[in-house]
Amino acid sequence: MDYKADVGVFGGSGLYSLFTDVEEIDIETPYGRPSDKISLGTVAGKKIAFLPRHGRKHSFPPHKIPYKANLYAMMMLGVKYIIAPTASGSLKAEIEPGDFVVCDDFVDRTWGRGDTYYDGPETKHIVGVEPYDPKLRAIAIETCEKMGIKVHKKGTVVVIQGPRFSTKAESRWFSKMGWDVINMTQYPECILAKELGIPYVNIALITDYDAGLEGNEDIKPVTEEEVLRVFSENNNKVKEVIFNIIERLDV
Repeated sequence: MDYKADVGVFGGSGLYSLFTDVEEIDIETPYGRPSDKISLGTVAGKKIAFLPRHGRKHSFPPHKIPYKANLYAMMMLGVKYIIAPTASGSLKAEIEPGDFVVCDDFVDRTWGRGDTYYDGPETKHIVGVEPYDPKLRAIAIETCEKMGIKVHKKGTVVVIQGPRFSTKAESRWFSKMGWDVINMTQYPECILAKELGIPYVNIALITDYDAGLEGNEDIKPVTEEEVLRVFSENNNKVKEVIFNIIERLDV
């Protein structure tokens, strides 16, 4: 392939473009086509590959995203790092809408998704500990702090199947288990990156309180409109964090 990139960025709900001066390319992988064309641009002298994981028209629900093709396309481009912002819900009162969480672990509650490149005849068992790259996480945390953004330095994200949001009973269960954040796309995306040996970091932008918080009737359950509204309001902040992280990366 003639095209190369240094850093890959996945856009989540509400983040469908990263820069304006781009070259768009089609990539065919052994696992099919990615969610959309990949946009190539330059930030801080580094070549960036941007892909909206849902497609730029949000045509792929979370359980239908071609995760294996998306990650493999990034590998084909030779990216050395992947930055993956996501719209996420909070399971704790102290993690508020507008906050950022740099996740350090996940719990998988999805099913039926193609979640490994080792389907046979080659078999390999990768280590699940530290699914998010520690060095990238440290850079993301420091970047947010320097920008004055309220950031939580760690958090466990529970990944649900979607596309529906949680019931109240499910949300209470997740909270009582001590998990922090809820999302629909972190699995298998982060673990596929690990299989391919690409350092990966998730930055969760908190848009809502999931199904509400027990004991606080003033907090309303999440709606799709509210998620997109909060993410849209923070779009420029998310992009600035991504650009500042990229600037600090060695490629």
